[in-house]
Amino acid sequence: MASDVLDRLRSHAPQSVPHASGRPWLFGRWPKEQWAFASAGTSLLAVAGRCSLTAQDLTVRLNGVRDLPDVETAVRGAAGSFHVLASVDGHSYLRGSAFGTRRLYWTTVDGVTVCADRARTLAWLTRAAVDTGQLAARLSTVDPLPHPLAGSAMWRQVHAVAPGRAVIVEPDGSHRTKEWWQPSAPHLPLAEGAVALRDVLREAVSLRARPGQILGADLSGGMDSTSLCFLAAEAGARLVTASLHSATPGNEDRYYAPYAAERLPGSESLVFPFAELPGYFAGLGVRHDPADEPTAVTRGRAVQKHLAQALRHRGARLRLNGYGGDDVLLPPRSYLHTLVRRHPSLALRHAAGWRARSRWPLPATARMLFDGRSYHRWLTAAGGRLREPAAGRPGPDSWGMGPRLPLWATDSAVHLVAGLLDTAAAQEARPLASGRGLHGRLHQAREAGRIASIFSHDSTVDALPAESPFCDDTVIAACLAVRAQDTTSPWTYKPLLAAAMDGIVPDHLLQRTTKDHVTQEWHHSLRRHRRDLAALATDSHLVAAGIADENGLRRVLHSPELLTGHTHGLEQLLAAELWLRDLAAHPLPAYLTTPESEERPVEPTTR
Repeated sequence: MASDVLDRLRSHAPQSVPHASGRPWLFGRWPKEQWAFASAGTSLLAVAGRCSLTAQDLTVRLNGVRDLPDVETAVRGAAGSFHVLASVDGHSYLRGSAFGTRRLYWTTVDGVTVCADRARTLAWLTRAAVDTGQLAARLSTVDPLPHPLAGSAMWRQVHAVAPGRAVIVEPDGSHRTKEWWQPSAPHLPLAEGAVALRDVLREAVSLRARPGQILGADLSGGMDSTSLCFLAAEAGARLVTASLHSATPGNEDRYYAPYAAERLPGSESLVFPFAELPGYFAGLGVRHDPADEPTAVTRGRAVQKHLAQALRHRGARLRLNGYGGDDVLLPPRSYLHTLVRRHPSLALRHAAGWRARSRWPLPATARMLFDGRSYHRWLTAAGGRLREPAAGRPGPDSWGMGPRLPLWATDSAVHLVAGLLDTAAAQEARPLASGRGLHGRLHQAREAGRIASIFSHDSTVDALPAESPFCDDTVIAACLAVRAQDTTSPWTYKPLLAAAMDGIVPDHLLQRTTKDHVTQEWHHSLRRHRRDLAALATDSHLVAAGIADENGLRRVLHSPELLTGHTHGLEQLLAAELWLRDLAAHPLPAYLTTPESEERPVEPTTR
């Protein structure tokens, strides 16, 4: 690798670990409490992140590592969210998490493979340009993007490693990828699955909640965040909870959250009426250190920063959130496609129930149940439907709805996204599982992990790291092991979590069957910040990139329909536009500029 690249790395990554031979191996900045390392002879093993394994554990387990295939055996059973890094006789083994909460990317520098947990690091290191095609795909008004587009790196020559795959780097700098995780068929009934979920979720929370520790936690009143709070209290943490009080008529969170807070031992409850917060879309002109890709969470950035500051003021240095619960606990409706082939009568009862609740047309319901298209055919067709309007109330589709681009997207944007879909189809992109039900669950879980990683980045910028225990590998795997028909139905709400938390969370909270939204606050914020939103059409970076039409943007951002809920891809527009502006303002990632006082050399544990 060129010396100037190594010099750039060293100047911003003061911690390092060499191969046993002395060759450069790892450079970075990692907090001591999220790093465990062991070495023996020519073998090195490390975990970076939130992990149940200590340096002492790794030292013992390293005894069984003779070759790279032994690495996964050495870390088997570990809980948490972490990267695995190993060097055996100069051969490197690197991987993130099974569902993308911990990401991994690679690029090539002078013929040598370089990997990083952040795509931005590699883009900065190689001065890579943003991939306009990937940017155009992020304008889709249908979320999420289909596999394999979802989670792709946003820069040219920077590549995302698929969740569940590891990178093996040879001594000559070449690399290959290898699958290290495979899903098993969902087989557990509800009762058995609930016991397993209780155990792994309890362990996931215990990794973050220490006895006597002041711990910040979101407490929305929903089942997910409430369950985490009760588990954290059980672990002995001193909770400081944050609850948002919505004025939206019929919103029940403001009743359930206080009910839960009153029953959390030794906790302090902070309640934030929305009217007293900055609101959605506040601070659009303030530039932030961007994440690895655009995300809709930017709309609430000012709100989350306000909450983080309040929790830090109370002494919290970590914040739990319930993100991912919906995605891992509730399978997409595509489970019906698999179920109808195994248990036809049960599937038809479920389909009738969902059809009544969601007002699905009968023909669309029948197509979803009996659709025989391959994933290849579906991907191929998706490229020709990018200009079709997204349905206001989308019907069911066994593979998903497919991306749609807003009217203000240029023909060039459509061409670029169609090209990505055509390329994926031409490369015979396979579904994540043979059955559409499991494919949908896996894709949904990966999306949860992807967004959790973005939350983690944004929370670090706000100086209060956020953790999403529902996105830990062990937790997601426990949910996926349960039969889909036992985890959802038209007549129950999150039965798996309710059964898992029985005896830990009060029954009244587990019997809740509703999920609230903040519609009133959303529309109020649109009216309040409409001028700021309209200003985005001026000197738009998306227009400069050639994927947004300037006049089309102006029409959308000045349209009265914006205030009535017809947002025309507003969230996607905001996410992509602000991401580009943030990138321009922060060419050097902020996480590479830790103050001198925080820099320290690595002192590995050896034997």
